[in-house]
Amino acid sequence: MEGKLAAQTRSLLNKYNLRPKKRFGQNFLVDERIIQGILAAARLSPEDTVVEIGPGLGGLTVQLVQRAGRVLAVEVDGALIPPLKEQLASYPGFRLLQQDILKLDLDGAVAEAFGPITQPYKVVANLPYYITTPILMRLLEEKYQINIMLLMMQKEVGERIKAAPGTKDYGALSVAVQYYTVPELVLRVPPSSFKPAPEVESVVMRLTKREVPAVVTKDEKLFFQVVRASFGQRRKTLANGLASFFTSLPKDQIICLLEKINIDPGIRGEQLGLADFAGIADALYELLNAEGLRESR
Repeated sequence: MEGKLAAQTRSLLNKYNLRPKKRFGQNFLVDERIIQGILAAARLSPEDTVVEIGPGLGGLTVQLVQRAGRVLAVEVDGALIPPLKEQLASYPGFRLLQQDILKLDLDGAVAEAFGPITQPYKVVANLPYYITTPILMRLLEEKYQINIMLLMMQKEVGERIKAAPGTKDYGALSVAVQYYTVPELVLRVPPSSFKPAPEVESVVMRLTKREVPAVVTKDEKLFFQVVRASFGQRRKTLANGLASFFTSLPKDQIICLLEKINIDPGIRGEQLGLADFAGIADALYELLNAEGLRESR
């Protein structure tokens, strides 16, 4: 039996002569149970500011504006702006922005919508599966004033985000997300929760921003260069991966550096934890500075 939200979604699609666009990865959430789960996990109050990325037809957005004091919805598809305005224009704390999130200064947009940012805001998003990682990394690397993110994503990506060292899903994305946040699985979402139904299962992840990164390192950029080098070619040993990236250093010197900090040069990157990557980065920092060599990548 078709639920209320599913019927409303169908009605809006028909009214505005809309069809979900594959190029935007549009799968509209129509499961009210999942929406309630997202709201519970977001722990919203009237003092909160929320940025919703990809509001679609507004099924979740209407619930957000009834709980948070301010909601900024960022939607890339201009065809969805009229139905969103129809449902939400009467809410005084709602703002709608047609923009590509990958090209947007999010802190600037929040400040323009609601005035100077005086406390961190929350992000809620049903991420298009084909650009989940670029959006996620932008939200993390730009160091926006975000404290919590509730993100719908493909199940496999969620498993990678929370994966532990030594597992098949662990990789550079795991390290990056766990460096900046504490990731938690909140909900498992079946394909039937969407219209149209995707071919994959989804999850909702809650990423709680750390006040300070998970590990302290002398040079954050170098830390992520080490991570990228270590996972660049998963079949390579750690020493070979680092030597391929840090070409100004002889491989023998890299092996010596790793042995000095008690890391086996023959292991692979997926066996290392965040503290191990920080240790390698700090040792490289000292070595590169001592020899007047700094990688510019």
